[in-house]
Amino acid sequence: MWTKENRRVYERRGLRYPSDLTDEEWALVEPLIPPAKRGGRQRTVNIREVLNGVFYVLMTGCQWRALPTDLPPKSTVHEYLGLWEWDGTLARLHHVLFVAVRELAGKEASPTAAIIDSQSVKGAEKGGRGSTRRATTRAKRSKARSGTSSSIRSA
Repeated sequence: MWTKENRRVYERRGLRYPSDLTDEEWALVEPLIPPAKRGGRQRTVNIREVLNGVFYVLMTGCQWRALPTDLPPKSTVHEYLGLWEWDGTLARLHHVLFVAVRELAGKEASPTAAIIDSQSVKGAEKGGRGSTRRATTRAKRSKARSGTSSSIRSA
């Protein structure tokens, strides 16, 4: 139900795009983003803006080339997304936020039950006629009458 409290929580009017992170959301996510590697070049890109770019593409379903120009370049956003998938950052983000949301809802951190319906579990595939029989092939007969040459037989 949309109460005044819920509307305040979900209010995103002050943001540039509805997919942008609020300050509270960024405070939850920022500690989970790995720092720049030591000894390398310093980051010149704002990681919060990179994450806003990822969320923009995910929420709008747009193509990478349609990313607005006030967000980091599509190549940068896509590169960080691939890096975070590879190094496990996205999995950590998902797990931490999943547990936090469950605890806020008053539930245990991990689910205790699962529901499986007939469409979730793949059953045996139906085979054709005689599919249980083993396929056999007959050895081909030679078209020659015998294994010896006719010139040898006549000698």
